[in-house]
Amino acid sequence: MALMHIGIKSGKPGKAADHADYILREGPHRKGAKSADLIHQGYGNLPPGIEDPRTFWKAADKGERINAAAYREIVISLPSELTPQQRRELVEEFIDREIAAKPHQFAIHCPNAALGGGEQPHAHIMFSDRIPDGIAREPKSFFSRYNAKSPERGGCRKDSGGRDPITLREEIVRRRENWATLQNEYLEKYGHDSKVDHRSHRDRGIAWAPERHLGPAAIRALTVEQKDAILQSRAG
Repeated sequence: MALMHIGIKSGKPGKAADHADYILREGPHRKGAKSADLIHQGYGNLPPGIEDPRTFWKAADKGERINAAAYREIVISLPSELTPQQRRELVEEFIDREIAAKPHQFAIHCPNAALGGGEQPHAHIMFSDRIPDGIAREPKSFFSRYNAKSPERGGCRKDSGGRDPITLREEIVRRRENWATLQNEYLEKYGHDSKVDHRSHRDRGIAWAPERHLGPAAIRALTVEQKDAILQSRAG
């Protein structure tokens, strides 16, 4: 079975532009080993009056309320079975299905694993909860409070407000399932028998304790025998 990971998180005002630099390996994030792992990038659905994503995220940092999310992010692992072009197609179709008309920016990375040396292709998808309505606004005004009676006098409407925790949880589960379904469609489309499953080990009846995450420093401290043991356990 192919591996699957999808993480969903958000960032507060003041963090969006820097995080966009991070996924694009720009600015202070251009240095170091990670700067060479960027394979592809793209963006879409910027509102009228905003010509580039950096201007958009800087405006989000300044315009969103202090307790709001300046951006949402989906981080997804990509099948190693697919070629770089096929992974790009997969990511772009997922964006079309899940992000739709919302402003977004994405980057595909393909670093080598710290343990084992294999590729670890994955994508970062940043997007805004604001839905462009065709009204031209100053960049900062785009993130003002929505005015239902006179939309041109306020910011763009957000689709994240007023939903209870149960509804939000159901949305996360739905998005995980949609990602698994689409990934399996692409694996089958390009002739691979492997499949992914969005369910947890417990829901699938698998008695498998989760592995402890090892960062680069912890991996460097392992002996050769310890590294071999971990790789053998992952290989089944």
